[in-house]
Amino acid sequence: MKLRRQLVVNADDFGFTPDVNTGILEAHRNGILTAATLMANGAAFEDALRLSREAPTLDIGCHLVLIGGRSLATGKAYPATLPQLVAALARRDLRPYEELKAQVRRILDAGVTPTHLDTHKHTHLAPPVLDAVARLSQEFGIRWVRRPFDFPLTALRGAVPRMKRVTSHALGLLRHRFHRVLEQHGCRTTDHFAGFQITGRFRTAELVQLLEELPEGSTELMVHPGRCGEALRHAPTRLKESREHELAALVSAEARAALERGNIELVNYRGLG
Repeated sequence: MKLRRQLVVNADDFGFTPDVNTGILEAHRNGILTAATLMANGAAFEDALRLSREAPTLDIGCHLVLIGGRSLATGKAYPATLPQLVAALARRDLRPYEELKAQVRRILDAGVTPTHLDTHKHTHLAPPVLDAVARLSQEFGIRWVRRPFDFPLTALRGAVPRMKRVTSHALGLLRHRFHRVLEQHGCRTTDHFAGFQITGRFRTAELVQLLEELPEGSTELMVHPGRCGEALRHAPTRLKESREHELAALVSAEARAALERGNIELVNYRGLG
């Protein structure tokens, strides 16, 4: 029996800057974006809340941050890079559960009922962060947690730098413990994931190729659309003009046509049940 193919298209960084927020709403209203994860410590958090109220069909989750920005629990600056975060975790300078709980609580207190959890820079691949995220998922009943392991992207191999492919393969070595921890806490994940290798590297043609390779079952596609205005240009991120390219791909007629050809059902996490 042939399984159906379901796709959640989720935008990270909702609340990062106003121009990123604008692009996310445009990708939802005019394109194939179905969900977004909200940064509780983002500079444009209040703007994202306002826009989300104008788009009730946009599924909202929590984009949990331990790199960049400031702690809601202590007011201190977070580590600026992944190696610095790993060192802080090793020294136990950071308590991931308390830090991330404050972020989830801020989103809940704002009147949002989040449906899913993920982390900025995929930090929940680190065991202490994963343990905290799984615990929060169970505690707050936010059952869906991102599984950041790309399915094989055969047609897009040439578009992905070799080191990015190697890193993606290496991350797969963490898969067993990752799923064991989530299972212990009653968390759920989609069957597949895509977006790690092509972050900042895809336009319409690459998006269409990815949709044509989509496996059976449910998949989350991580995207980073946005408008590259002054706020984003001055923000600490490498993803600037690439957000415009992703936005154009997500609202393209070609992407819609690829969904129809592949009989792919566009859903959000609420739609996945």
